[in-house]
Amino acid sequence: MSFKRFDIDDITVSAESITAPVWSTGAPTLSTFYTASAQYSANNQYYVDVYQTGSNLTNAAVQFSISYANKQGSGSVLFNSAVNGKSPTSVLYGQYRTLVLGNEEADFSLDGLTLDQFYVLSIDRARYREKLLPGTFEITTDNGKFIDNSSTLAAAVFGDAGRVYKLVSGSISGGVVNSAERGYFLPDIGTILLETGSIASATGTSSNTNDQNSRKFFDALTNIRLNSEETISSQYAFVRVRNSEFNYSTNPSNITGSGDLRHDVMVNSPQAYMTTVGLYNDNNDLLAVAKLSQPLLKDFTKEALVRIKLDF
Repeated sequence: MSFKRFDIDDITVSAESITAPVWSTGAPTLSTFYTASAQYSANNQYYVDVYQTGSNLTNAAVQFSISYANKQGSGSVLFNSAVNGKSPTSVLYGQYRTLVLGNEEADFSLDGLTLDQFYVLSIDRARYREKLLPGTFEITTDNGKFIDNSSTLAAAVFGDAGRVYKLVSGSISGGVVNSAERGYFLPDIGTILLETGSIASATGTSSNTNDQNSRKFFDALTNIRLNSEETISSQYAFVRVRNSEFNYSTNPSNITGSGDLRHDVMVNSPQAYMTTVGLYNDNNDLLAVAKLSQPLLKDFTKEALVRIKLDF
């Protein structure tokens, strides 16, 4: 075994962005939606899961969930009739207010107007890699098409939940049709917030009543287009083998008991076959092993450059 220390120019790092459709169908657009009717019971007022196929089938997988949030707690049954406004919808509003705005006293707003109620699409974590990809989101409901406004911004706006984009009327192919803000696109936490006017049906805001607003949004869906994005960092190590290096085998069978080379040809015309490259730290600990696809012949007339790629 022979060792050689890397120079500073022998190691470099690069980053590559990998994109893929979010949905388990493998297509960027999901246009068939399924859910279980049992989810709309009075005992489940927080969210409903949406599948790409019948929820009772073996290949069914949750694609996203739908929730309805209301600051005043309207649209769902109160936890305690003696405590006004405390219901699943108010809990959801507070949850997303803290997550996105980072302030339990702050309010959501669109075009400067307070947003007291909204629908939430939470993409299932198993569906996307690192984050959602801005510019690939398009949702079609019975009240139009909506996209994120990343294409119109010079730079992303950041909040407690990472990048924050607004939803506007338009399509990926046609661009923005109306710049009026219709919701939030939060790619770093896989969440979309839409104002209630994004669907044609009137959102129920009854007090102490399960208005099943999540079902209304589900019924209004036509299709959703969305891709995910992952940044893969790679470290490249270039093992440079010069003509004068690594020409002698370190196999102890090549040495006689008296310490001489067993084969005379190894004296003037040594040859060795490289099969493995090991990466060690300064403590001589083996960190990684790279196997060559085939043994590489090495002698004083040959040089080699082996590129090792480490993904993380």
